[in-house]
Amino acid sequence: MNADDVEKLRKALAAEHAVLFAYGLLGARTSGSLRERMSAAFDAHRARRDQLRGFITTRGGRPAEPDASYALPFFPSNATQAAKLAVHLETGVTAAYLELAAAQDESLRRYAALAMQEAVTRAYSFRPAQPPAFPGMPVAAAASPSPSPSAVQDGE
Repeated sequence: MNADDVEKLRKALAAEHAVLFAYGLLGARTSGSLRERMSAAFDAHRARRDQLRGFITTRGGRPAEPDASYALPFFPSNATQAAKLAVHLETGVTAAYLELAAAQDESLRRYAALAMQEAVTRAYSFRPAQPPAFPGMPVAAAASPSPSPSAVQDGE
């Protein structure tokens, strides 16, 4: 048993507990397709929570237990704010898995990488507009129209 890996697992589990609490509130306060996406995210995080508990116990560790309540950075009053909070939650859990990606156990590193990929994908699904393909790069200037073949032949 690597105690450092178990501690990283416990931190990821604690993050999953917090995310599940928040998604439980969000799911109850949304409707339609947003609620369906919130419910799907809740189910995905519940599965991750259960897997993490198993990883910890098979390594001889004691899983972190959930708190009775968690403080939210803000309380959403509409669908836009609920989606914004979901992005915040997914970003936070991604950070917890980033630490697990430094585990000594190669299988835990792969697990963390997949969990981060899923969390980032979910975060983007809650954003109203997709980000540019290469964030931070300047947008290319629009190409000037080339002359039509008939204009070139006419000597224009």
